[in-house]
Amino acid sequence: MLIISCVIVFSCESYVEEDFQELVQDCDPNTSFINQVKPIIDNNCVSCHNGNQFPDLRTYNGVSANSEIVKEQIVNRTMPIGGSLTNEEIDLITCWIENGSLNN
Repeated sequence: MLIISCVIVFSCESYVEEDFQELVQDCDPNTSFINQVKPIIDNNCVSCHNGNQFPDLRTYNGVSANSEIVKEQIVNRTMPIGGSLTNEEIDLITCWIENGSLNN
């Protein structure tokens, strides 16, 4: 059982990493913070990350300063708690971060 459990855990980890690598290669460099990323953050994250809980994601500065944390949490699907992002939403946010987290 232990061996089977290890195989399952490690295969899931590599699957997430493979998906992430494919995403980076297909990333649209014109992903917009204002039009695409901010609405996702506002609808899924700001209810908790509103200045009372780290990180504060209410503004561009808050999101961009914590972009690597945001990326890690959404790619691993540990955030948002009590909800979930679609693959397309994860792709958009990750793409925006991979392209420099521009204020566009």
